[in-house]
Amino acid sequence: MNVADSEIIEMILMKQNFKKVEDINEANVILFNTCSIRDKAEQSLFKQIEQIKNKKNKIIGILGCMAQRLGKALLEHKNIDFVIGPDEYRTLPKVIEEVYNKKVRIVKTEFINNEFYDDFSQNYKNAISAFIPIIRGCNNFCTYCVVPYTRGREKSRDIDSIIKEIKSLKDKNYKEITLLGENVDSYSFFKGNQKYKFNDLLKIVAEIDENMRIRFTSSHPKDINKDILETIQKYKNICKHIHLPVQSGSNKILKLMNRSYSSEEYLEKIELIRTLIPSCGITTDIMCGFCDENEDDHQQTLDLMEKIKYDSSFTFAYSERSGTYSAKNFKDNVDKDTKIRRLNEIINLQHIHSEYQNKKCIGKTFEILVEGESKRNKNEYFGRTTCNKVVIFENLNNKISSGEFVNVKINNYTSATLFGNII
Repeated sequence: MNVADSEIIEMILMKQNFKKVEDINEANVILFNTCSIRDKAEQSLFKQIEQIKNKKNKIIGILGCMAQRLGKALLEHKNIDFVIGPDEYRTLPKVIEEVYNKKVRIVKTEFINNEFYDDFSQNYKNAISAFIPIIRGCNNFCTYCVVPYTRGREKSRDIDSIIKEIKSLKDKNYKEITLLGENVDSYSFFKGNQKYKFNDLLKIVAEIDENMRIRFTSSHPKDINKDILETIQKYKNICKHIHLPVQSGSNKILKLMNRSYSSEEYLEKIELIRTLIPSCGITTDIMCGFCDENEDDHQQTLDLMEKIKYDSSFTFAYSERSGTYSAKNFKDNVDKDTKIRRLNEIINLQHIHSEYQNKKCIGKTFEILVEGESKRNKNEYFGRTTCNKVVIFENLNNKISSGEFVNVKINNYTSATLFGNII
């Protein structure tokens, strides 16, 4: 979502004749589009601001979720000139002008009905893939999560606006889109008397262009259902990958987190996915060290991982976020060393499972969307399978280009990457 927002921010400014530069020393304005999910991201921001040289010739703005969460408090940092939340991006050109001309410091963090920037298409680049926000905000209120307070309550985007943008991307020869939302499964939009749910939207989008790949993220375990899975199964161009955050394998911890499902119910959803879509890649989010988590709770998470064997996972230790239910009502009572040890055990187990899943790909052939040159070797290309696995393969003397689909037979692997040859 932040990547999509950053592209919108670029478009808003470039339409006002701002020019993007690659060298920070050449910039007059430096913008940090922030996440507020974990404390580490916020601490990293302050370190980066401190490293900026020649501050007197630059305007520094903080955007996004951290701006929304901390607001005016960010101006206590002497190097920060303005703060703008996710619903106020349209005001950016005017705010920059006022800061520059009037030498004032500005905070704008009002919620404007959790708006979509439909008139600022982020897809102005000659690119292959695009992010399409379809729903903003969250109604789930997990006790540890700050998102409902920084992004607001759920609001689904007008379905005609989504269709219009995707058709425009089709005309520009885009090859892949990703439908975005804090919880895409909650998409719900009324057009007249017709109610469109996420499953309906998926069908419509898939039929716009059968050669355009469709991805989506992120799903909530309580909302992913058989109708959605059968639609993924039916349409070849809907990628066979589901990111399904579990957070914990302990029912006690899941209840404290207000996750609205048990580990047994979660496992039933995984079984349904693998029954209907046997080749589906499954990834997740896992948190360790939440309030009152003991060794048995941690072991239940490891046990659940063993049962599922995720393709990959985003793993992190709990960090208290002010304003959340857990910060107000629970004690952050798992010490740092224990959190780090548990996190490392989760990471190490995931490494084993990722290797296990990738090893199964040896000898198989996958259709790959070429995304560009490999960062480590310009004689190789990289792309992804429909299951979202990264594949590295030979260049073939520049006979292929980004945006093409090629068939690659896998002959090697690591826990993070597949390697193969074009056939």
